[in-house]
Amino acid sequence: MRLPTTEKRHAAIPCVDIHNHLGKWLTGDGTWMTPDVAELIRIMDRCQVDHIVNLDGRWGTELQENLERYDLAHPGRFSTFCHVDFRVLAERGNATQTLVDQLHEAAKVGARGLKVWKNLGLEFRDQRGELVLPDDDRVAPVFDAAAELDLPVLIHTADPVAFFEPIDQHNERIEDLATNPDWWFGKPGLPTFDRLIDALEAVVAGHPRTTFIAAHVGCAAEDLRRVSRMLTAYENLHVDLGGRMPELGRQPRAARRLIVDHPRQVLFGTDLYPVVEQEYHRWFRFVETDDECFGYAPDDEIPPMGRWDISALDIPASHLAALYAGNARRILRLPVS
Repeated sequence: MRLPTTEKRHAAIPCVDIHNHLGKWLTGDGTWMTPDVAELIRIMDRCQVDHIVNLDGRWGTELQENLERYDLAHPGRFSTFCHVDFRVLAERGNATQTLVDQLHEAAKVGARGLKVWKNLGLEFRDQRGELVLPDDDRVAPVFDAAAELDLPVLIHTADPVAFFEPIDQHNERIEDLATNPDWWFGKPGLPTFDRLIDALEAVVAGHPRTTFIAAHVGCAAEDLRRVSRMLTAYENLHVDLGGRMPELGRQPRAARRLIVDHPRQVLFGTDLYPVVEQEYHRWFRFVETDDECFGYAPDDEIPPMGRWDISALDIPASHLAALYAGNARRILRLPVS
């Protein structure tokens, strides 16, 4: 294919990245995901990224360290979300009040939201050894407390559909799963993809006062009709784009329609860690241009999520302000830049 290539070195307007990881939680060795905060801010300035949500706050001392490194040291540029330690359900059975107390303490010290990860549903077990899913009654008071504290909940439930399917010649992510075998959830005893998305919907429906951001395009980027139906049904539900450029880019018309049809509920996010300036450029090209049939990975790398090319979304200028920043600023109560 000989097609035009559009370079986008910064967003068309200042934007908010609602989904990123800047802490220590995912590095594996206790170091910071972003070792040089000053360089990160220079990248943000060059790319017109006004604000990044750091989802790695965790709790206790680690939360305080994240707040001091980002939110407090650079006011207006970062918002750190906390976690709660769902492991206490295994240690003390019904430890709901402990989880609620953790959330209150996190809000008191400055957390701007709650991050709930996929290990709620796929990993955490109670004292009986049974998996605890997001729609478990023992978890419900945490979501109610988030509403009382005016903290949005960014929730990641399930993973790409292929991660739940047999690992055979029909699995389009077989190379990805061969490299990361822990990402396969087709083992006996684990919930299905649909059971987890049903749990997500039950949580959103059961807590209408709580603001939810379902990560990775509602955790169901392969089924945008289902995501659109949920967005229509629940005003308290929002989705971010984080980490799903490959899935959206092979269905660009449906992805564009989702954003246009739900202008107040879709948020820009990248899940881009560690932050690489050129990857931001690719995201802006993907959102803003009408380029077709290009790689979602650097030219010298094998595509990590599947061997296909993508096409850009060409989001109308009239919708960029809400997608890039307006919706996030409203939910996070950030001043308009």
